[in-house]
Amino acid sequence: MDLDRYGPYTDNPFRLFLKTMIEEMVKANPIPRIIIAGIHSNCGKTTVARGLMAALVKRGFIVQPFKVGPDFIDPSHHSQICGRASRNLDTVMMGESEVRKTFINACKGADIAVIEGVMGMFDGLDGTPQGSTAHIARILKAPIILVIPVKGMSGSVHAIAEGFSKYDPDVTISGVILNMVGSPRHKTLLQAGKSVQQLGFIPVTRDLEIGSRHLGLVMGEELHLPDGLGSMIEEHADISQLISIAKGAPPLGNDDDNGSVRTGLVSIAVASDPAFCFYYQDNLDRLRRSGAELIFFSPMRDDLPEVDLIYLGGGYPELYAPALESGPCRNQLRTAAEDGLPMYAECGGLMYLGRGLETDTGSVQWADVLPIDAFMEKRFQALGYTIGVSNGGPAVAPAGTAIRGHEFHYSRLDPDRDARYAITLSRGTGITDGHDGIFVENSMGSYTHAYFSEKMTAGLIRAACNYKEKHR
Repeated sequence: MDLDRYGPYTDNPFRLFLKTMIEEMVKANPIPRIIIAGIHSNCGKTTVARGLMAALVKRGFIVQPFKVGPDFIDPSHHSQICGRASRNLDTVMMGESEVRKTFINACKGADIAVIEGVMGMFDGLDGTPQGSTAHIARILKAPIILVIPVKGMSGSVHAIAEGFSKYDPDVTISGVILNMVGSPRHKTLLQAGKSVQQLGFIPVTRDLEIGSRHLGLVMGEELHLPDGLGSMIEEHADISQLISIAKGAPPLGNDDDNGSVRTGLVSIAVASDPAFCFYYQDNLDRLRRSGAELIFFSPMRDDLPEVDLIYLGGGYPELYAPALESGPCRNQLRTAAEDGLPMYAECGGLMYLGRGLETDTGSVQWADVLPIDAFMEKRFQALGYTIGVSNGGPAVAPAGTAIRGHEFHYSRLDPDRDARYAITLSRGTGITDGHDGIFVENSMGSYTHAYFSEKMTAGLIRAACNYKEKHR
């Protein structure tokens, strides 16, 4: 709009009004966005979400991916496809305001956001809506595309689509994508009598399935992106209409509140390789904003970097046990811990800081920093959210620090009888009987994959600063 025709801002109230309106519209930060939800787990929403991301990237869109819930694996596939770090959106770990803030800040520079849901659309914490895909949709005012597997089904699909559409009036299902369509005849039957917009008919295919193992799908970094992923969605779904729906999402406002950024305060080594690959991107960003330089290394191949704190995430150390046993870091970690270097480890990292691992095929020795022995079992030993508080002990977890996160593992630990624990859980299993965060001096490991709060981040940075002052 040409506002010059109305004269100077100061002389023309109408032009000043228009200028203010335009600035507010820009400030409102309209972000095209769409959620791919499912009627239950394993219904095909990951295939559809990945395919849509790939199709949009192929069309030249800058796509910001997200995953509802605490999962690490699906985001790794998103990041590989989109070339941007996928973020978790989880109200149980983050709270509603943090979900909104994370979403808005992550979307900077992107053309469109694609959000993959979790489990069934309305499945939340303990049977409540908390943390469900629908809950995230309400917070973000995001339209939903519902994926329905239709193998062995025709007219019944309409009852499912209508039931989901009417169940919660505060969320909007803008259409459905039907998965596992058997034939053109099957497609015709599914279209008869529809009342909810059908935006895709995905045929039965095995070519695009992702391999899996005991903790879920294979990580994205371990796979090559299938050439037909985006083409399959392009051919069998209405991409243009999906884009139009995403663009129709209402403004969210501006919630840019990351605060000031500090730099060069401390250095933190982050284990990053196929054995240690479970990290929330927000955690890494919080550490950076708080002044940490992150140095990534592989405990299987690299020497321990000269840093002020070690961060060992979760992953699959059991699959790389011999390489970790023979890697240069194993003995270096023990020496560094005895010298006071603070260490924070989660799940797989916790196991690696123990004395070793025993499996059906043999045993290996690991870092021997924490007084635990690890054993692999045939079924998972814990699965779900964890909520707790630190009772003090190690420098990395000051007393009173709230801990919120998630646990999922097949291993079990045998700690020494006099082992000390820094975290008391009000929800979750932890290492033993609701106790988590086993520690020795400044080194701590927990089964909880924590989503860092500001206080928890500050505790880690403070521990690194204290070590730096004394040793470097």
